[in-house]
Amino acid sequence: MVDTNTTSTPSSSAASRTVLLLLRVLTFVFLLIALILVAIDKETVESSIGEIEIKFKDIHAYRYMISTIVIGFAYNLLQLALSIFPVVSGNRVLTGNGGYMFDFFGDKIISYFLLSGSAAGFGASEDMHRLFKAQDLPLNSFFEKGNASAGLLLIGFLFTAIASIFTSFALPKKA
Repeated sequence: MVDTNTTSTPSSSAASRTVLLLLRVLTFVFLLIALILVAIDKETVESSIGEIEIKFKDIHAYRYMISTIVIGFAYNLLQLALSIFPVVSGNRVLTGNGGYMFDFFGDKIISYFLLSGSAAGFGASEDMHRLFKAQDLPLNSFFEKGNASAGLLLIGFLFTAIASIFTSFALPKKA
């Protein structure tokens, strides 16, 4: 008699591998656009004390947002490489339970990290917009670009979170 309550092999259908690869590509695209958008964000305004140039690096929350984008981008590049190989060859690079655990926990950690960067960007944009508006300094396009970048980062979070759901399906099933 065969005991079916022990360990089953992780599911790794071609369809789920392809969907996971698509999610990683979409995350890559949204993080790249978010990075470009916030990195080029600067504006010069006239004030009573003279000309003021504000850049993303002048706002700490935007610098945090960029760091989350860069770290998420690096992780996503690694996962893209690890996802392309199984789709092409049918074999995983990281074999055994450790590879599935790395995918699952990596996706979980990075997705929440991306979410925190997005929240920081949205919060800073709103707070700074109100502050500069009270000073009669028109920086609408600067903060709109920051909001757009935070929105794209939020979409990157969503794709990574969905990818973590797919990687959870591949975890070994224990009785």
